[in-house]
Parts: sequence; C-alpha cells; structure tokens
Amino acid sequence: MEFKEFSNLVDQWDQKIILKYNGLGGKFTTFILKVFSFFGRETLWLCLMAFYLLIWYDPFLLSFFSATFLTGVMLILAIKQAVKRDRPFERHEMIKIIVFGRKPTSRSFPSWHSYNVVSNGLLIGLFFLNSPIITILFLIGAIIVSFSRIQLGVHYPTDVIFGGIFGGVGFLLTLYLIGPLMFNLLSYLEQVSIYQIQYRQLNSMLVNSIGYLLLTLSIFFIIFLLALIKTIKDFVKKE
Repeated sequence: MEFKEFSNLVDQWDQKIILKYNGLGGKFTTFILKVFSFFGRETLWLCLMAFYLLIWYDPFLLSFFSATFLTGVMLILAIKQAVKRDRPFERHEMIKIIVFGRKPTSRSFPSWHSYNVVSNGLLIGLFFLNSPIITILFLIGAIIVSFSRIQLGVHYPTDVIFGGIFGGVGFLLTLYLIGPLMFNLLSYLEQVSIYQIQYRQLNSMLVNSIGYLLLTLSIFFIIFLLALIKTIKDFVKKE
C-alpha cells in the first residue's frame, strides 16, 4: 500500500470518527467534557510552576513541571508548524462540524491538550507520587480529555492519539534529560543568589513584602488573562 493511499484511509477514518462523536451526549455531556478539556490547557500547569516558584518554592517540582512544559512547546509547536493540518471545522465546510466553545486558531496536529495531560499525568503518577494506581487514574483522565477534543469538534482522533504519544516522549525527555538539566541550573542559581531561600514552605515574603505580594498576584493575573484573552477576542468579533 502506497503512503498516499494509506494517508487517505487514515483521513477517511478521522472524518468518520469525528462525525460520529461530535456533540455526542447532548448539552450535559458537552459541559462535563468542557470541564475535562480545561485540564489540557497550559493555564493549570503555568499556575503550578508559578506556585512552586513564588509561593511554595520547590526546585525539584518546579524543574520537572517546567521541563515538561518547555519540551511540549519545542516539540508540539514545531510539529504543528511543520504539518500545518487544518482543524476539522476548517476542512469540512460542506459537512457540519459543530464547535462547542471557542474555535482554536493553532494547527490541528498534534493535540497540545493530549500532550499536556499524558506527559504531566505520567510525571505526577510515576515520578512524584510513585503510585501505579494514581498513574492509571491520570491516564484515564487523559483519555477523557483527549476524547473531549473530538467531541467538542476541534481535533481529529489521530491528533489526540499522536498528542498522547508525544506526551510519552515528552515525559521521557523530561525525566532523563531536560528535567535534570533545569534542576542543576536552579541549583547553580541558588548558590549565587543573594537572598535567603526558603524551601518547601510558605514564602514569608508574601506577608512581609507588599512588593513581592503584588508581583505574585500580577503573575497569576497575567496567566489567567492569557487564558481569557482569546475568548475575549472572539466575543468582541461576534459583537
């Protein structure tokens, strides 16, 4: 079988599956899947990084969460730009693909949401908590998040499948390469720091320094603003 023929068969399968499951279950199911879909966004993981940097300083957790995110940015965004696959609702103007929520503007392949939930789920379950049961629960959650992207009409099945595969790759790169490098970098910065570092406890500067408190609040505000800005832009366009 030639590659082009194989590619067409995969494309037909993608179309069949998304048409079958787009909007499946009605409004209540769609609402639940929108909630699950949120956990694949970068907002939650950026908040965790800010938390372990500014509020409860933990160089180990900070290093590996940051490494997973950085690996995803380099890996997923590069592939998106190389493949340039249209979203389902962009390709099938003659076929009604309903988008429940905001229409993403990035390319379709692979899924950033699937990458996030798989890579971070493996990281938390296997590396930090060392629990097979929690790992399995996170992976079940990752499957639900990935399915939500199909049901909501924004990704093909192969987008989320390969997003999950790349999530596993990102986890391994984080575990054995980028995470340790970032941890060593933080350790070096700690040695040259002129400030007294407080490890794994509530940062006293939050109550002793109004400037530090405002800085922390500003960073979290910016993270949430970045999460909302696209939604705000869509609302303005509709108006």
